[in-house]
Amino acid sequence: MVEDYSVEENEIVEQEKTQNKKKFGVSVKKLAGSVGEKAGIMAQKSTEVFDKSKDAVFHAIDVNGDGQIDIEDVILMAFRVPGVSINREKFLQKELVNKYPQEIIEQAVLTTPMKAKITQEDIEKIAMAIIQNERLKVSGISMALGAPGGAAMAATIPADIAQYYGCMLRVAQKLLYLYGFPQIEYKESEQSFDTETMNQIILCMGVMFGVANAKNGLLALARALGTGVEKQLVKKALTKGTIYPIVKSISKWFGVKMTKEVFAGFFKKGIPLVGGVVGGGLTYATFKPCCVKLKTVLEDTYLSNPEYQEKEDIIDIESGIEVEYVNV
Repeated sequence: MVEDYSVEENEIVEQEKTQNKKKFGVSVKKLAGSVGEKAGIMAQKSTEVFDKSKDAVFHAIDVNGDGQIDIEDVILMAFRVPGVSINREKFLQKELVNKYPQEIIEQAVLTTPMKAKITQEDIEKIAMAIIQNERLKVSGISMALGAPGGAAMAATIPADIAQYYGCMLRVAQKLLYLYGFPQIEYKESEQSFDTETMNQIILCMGVMFGVANAKNGLLALARALGTGVEKQLVKKALTKGTIYPIVKSISKWFGVKMTKEVFAGFFKKGIPLVGGVVGGGLTYATFKPCCVKLKTVLEDTYLSNPEYQEKEDIIDIESGIEVEYVNV
């Protein structure tokens, strides 16, 4: 009897194990279904948050309200950052005060540093110090703004873009002034530029990013300013004349670039901390080469080099054609 009872008991135990396995399997399936359903809901909500964040970012960046992200939006955003607009006279005074007598500084302000006999070596040192200072500044800001993820990215992406290009445009203005260009007129009360000034800044940004023909356009502008071409002719060249097609080409290139950058920013900033470290590192690596490109062009023009000789085709804004100047 003991033997029979043991067999029967074992059968009962096995039956209970089988039933428990079935129950466990059903529970697992229900749990998996529930988790899958919740994951689907969460994914849908994440997509909705992403879309809303994307719309918020586009709205924040579309400063001029034309329904697209373009270079004018970026420039206007950047100049709204405190300290981006640089006063030429104050800047030159500050940079030269410990190096030259006051009468030479005043001459540099009234004319150009070249005409005031400021040495190219001193200008080079000042220019590189400016680039390095802004490079360190923008990298730190980019790392800090790159840290938040999730919904916070909707606020940090426009701020990151404004700070990055703000530092870049601070460098651009200072380099322009060092190398003989006049004051960039920014209307603080209206937070705007006239078309001529906006297009000049666009040319500089085109040079910084290596956009085709941007260098040629900036050299033509320097030539016009350096040889005393009438202001109205310069304005015409920038707004609807010979330089304007180059400006339009640069604007189109930046429109594509900025759209890609914004989308890339969403993915970068979706990862807290890591996004900040990567963003800060990339900013540090990419910022200096852009600034050096502009410096390289500006240091050898009619406005900055007393021994300047043209070595390539330069647009003649007075005649409206390109003319070739040969080194002799």
